[in-house]
Amino acid sequence: MSASDAHRTIETVWRMEAPKLIAGLARLTRDVGRAEELAQDALVAALKQWPEEGVPHNPAAWLMQVAKHRALDAARHEMMARRKQEEIGLDIASEGPAAPDLDEALDDEVGDDLLRLIFTACHPVLPKEARLALTLRLLGGLTTEEIARAFLVPEPTMAQRIVRAKKTLSDARVPYEVPAGAELGERLASVLEVVYLIFNEGYAATAGQDWVRPTLCEEALRLGRILVARAPQEPEVHGLVALMELQASRLRARIGPGGEPILLLDQNRARWDRLLIGRGLAALERAQQLAGALPGPYLLQAALAACHARARTAEETDWARIVALYAVLGRVAPSPIVELNRAVAVGMAEGPAAGLELVEALAAEPALKRYHLLPSVRGDLLSKLGRHREAAEAFDQAVALTRNVKERALMEERAATARTAADSLPK
Repeated sequence: MSASDAHRTIETVWRMEAPKLIAGLARLTRDVGRAEELAQDALVAALKQWPEEGVPHNPAAWLMQVAKHRALDAARHEMMARRKQEEIGLDIASEGPAAPDLDEALDDEVGDDLLRLIFTACHPVLPKEARLALTLRLLGGLTTEEIARAFLVPEPTMAQRIVRAKKTLSDARVPYEVPAGAELGERLASVLEVVYLIFNEGYAATAGQDWVRPTLCEEALRLGRILVARAPQEPEVHGLVALMELQASRLRARIGPGGEPILLLDQNRARWDRLLIGRGLAALERAQQLAGALPGPYLLQAALAACHARARTAEETDWARIVALYAVLGRVAPSPIVELNRAVAVGMAEGPAAGLELVEALAAEPALKRYHLLPSVRGDLLSKLGRHREAAEAFDQAVALTRNVKERALMEERAATARTAADSLPK
């Protein structure tokens, strides 16, 4: 095998196995920063040896074995330095009255380790931006450069953010565990929020050259599926996975040949992924069974996505049901953005005038002051009412607020179309 082939293999194996490797090491060290360093040591060893000696038969096991040896060496060194058997330099004895065998400590079920790592990376002690960055770094297998590019910040800024996040977790002595009791609900909500934020940034990028970033959607889905496997009785976990599966089913249809956005009602539904739709609907059914009469926000959003997924054409969409679901969602998770989405649905179900009335009532909402979709929705409803000059002005406002290059081009096009329609009207 050539050196270039070996490096490609290493890159592939690393992306697949790094989260499991870091998770196992973090359980041993109780320090995600140290765990990542040990995993990186194993990667460096692979980069040195595999091009010369060939890729081992089981690359993942090779990486784990090297990382184990590094962890054992570090533990023994610190044990000798401190002369405290019970500490072993990494506080391993805190797991119980007797220190476990270090080799066995790294052989726990991978799914449990990954779940612990998710809850650690998404701990509320970290600000939301840090949770996002650390989750993508440790569990998404993305490089600091890739994460920085995804969120449009300089690489040094992102590197500092990740370093601070790891230090914060270490200083706060955050337990490397899945919490129990009341704390589980609080922490689970944080985990689900981070996973969905990652998905949303992939589904509709807030800024940059690309409107969608499928890699982020794929990473969020992978994390969601891990959560489902390890928390199978939590309805909101199933609800979030259902929502992401259903939304991801449209990714291929969301962009045109030049990367331009294609809005929902204009999409070619033959390009929707029927397998993902089937998976999403099954996850939604499971969430509904578990939730009973108390649906959570992710379940409700999945139910909204299912309305679109079940409609074979845009004309068959059950807008009345969508309006009703948004009304429930507005009570369960009140938000100006939910109300804006409800206004869109009302505009489709009851006519643009009814929708516009709701949108105008949201104009003074502070949370929507810089939200580009408020004037965009307003412009769309005004266009449908034949008020084209006002629509053009609304789309101009949306252009000024939009940071995504492709979406800005779409708004500029809609503003121009509205202005042309206005100029064609009798004076």
